[in-house]
Amino acid sequence: QVQLVESGGGLVQAGGSLRLSCVASGRTFSSYVIGWFRQAPGKEREFVSAISRYGSSTRYADSVKGRFTVSRDNAKNTVYLQMISLKPEDTAVYRCAAYTRAGAIVVLPTLYDYWGQGTQVTVSS
Repeated sequence: QVQLVESGGGLVQAGGSLRLSCVASGRTFSSYVIGWFRQAPGKEREFVSAISRYGSSTRYADSVKGRFTVSRDNAKNTVYLQMISLKPEDTAVYRCAAYTRAGAIVVLPTLYDYWGQGTQVTVSS
């Protein structure tokens, strides 16, 4: 069983920055690919970013490339999502998720096994 807890969301003006954190329980954190997803009201959940087990590989949605950076600290069981140049369209609930079955980065949310509750990010114009 893996428990994930996100933090760091909030209200920010367009052009601002936020750093989200995802802290995981368990001793095998480095065995998991961690993904970030977001869902805005009335919209489908969408892939944002993911990072491989030891951080050697990352992947981003086209909409956030160059603005978001994912990183991880396995000693702290934590994955970060640094977000800069935020736009109103980034407004959503952001959730992290763990993919435990293999080391490859996957983008389909249905493949992820464990999910956090989410943190709200609101970007005002």
